[in-house]
Amino acid sequence: MNALPDRRLNAFRPDLAEEALRGTVAAAHYVTGTPAVVAQPVAALRPRPDATAGIDTELLFGEGVRVLDRAEGWAWVKSDFDGYVGYLPEAALDADGPAATPAATHVVAVPRTFAYSGPDLRTPAAFALSIGSRIPVIGESETRGTGYLTLAGGQSVVAGHCLAIGERAGDDYVAIAARFLETPYLWGGRSGFGLDCSALVQLSMMMTGRTAPRDSDMQAAGLGTPIERGALRRGDLVFWKGHVAIMEDEATIIHANGHTMSVAREGLDAAIERIGWLYAQPTGYRRP
Repeated sequence: MNALPDRRLNAFRPDLAEEALRGTVAAAHYVTGTPAVVAQPVAALRPRPDATAGIDTELLFGEGVRVLDRAEGWAWVKSDFDGYVGYLPEAALDADGPAATPAATHVVAVPRTFAYSGPDLRTPAAFALSIGSRIPVIGESETRGTGYLTLAGGQSVVAGHCLAIGERAGDDYVAIAARFLETPYLWGGRSGFGLDCSALVQLSMMMTGRTAPRDSDMQAAGLGTPIERGALRRGDLVFWKGHVAIMEDEATIIHANGHTMSVAREGLDAAIERIGWLYAQPTGYRRP
């Protein structure tokens, strides 16, 4: 009997499945889904429609999804960005849909920033935004030497914290990862407010125009090419079962980890020894 597809990246239930799985999985109905846009700063994606269920990952403000089903206040969606499937509250989506939502023009390029109620840092903050958030800008202004971008909703974001869609925050994703130092560790987290090990890799690469799968096992299976430990250099990845770290240089890693409960620097040798006592040795090394 053939194994079922990975449920993290494939939407299927006995009653419903995405059209792309027709002929691969059995379901009563198949749908292509309808487009929607995330309208909250961060939306938790869960494996079932239950607020007590653990978080698989998170979606960011302005990211697109395909809605496959809506029921009892929950939406079953598939992320346009990395294909992740799960449930989030319907309230996390733009109620008017993408047709009524101005297209994103900019992306937040710093770990965290505020959307102010006006183009002035002294005005109240309306909400906070994570790196990677996609925002529709309809105007620009300057107050006391600081530039602001006006969002479609009327709020303002510091212009220097954003890039136009298509621009990159440089070529060195390790430098981006280092900007997350001391950010809290959050299982399933994927934002500047809290993130896990594989999200640190994915978000940092995303800001340099590169793509990476969401979870560490996916990254270990196909991100870049395998290398030997002796060849490690800046930007390479070290994998353990269920964990990934980024090489900052030949001897130091940066990783979001449950030991410090934060993004932290650590010597590779020390990390291998420490993790080995609890789990096991690294499972591999890759150059993305």
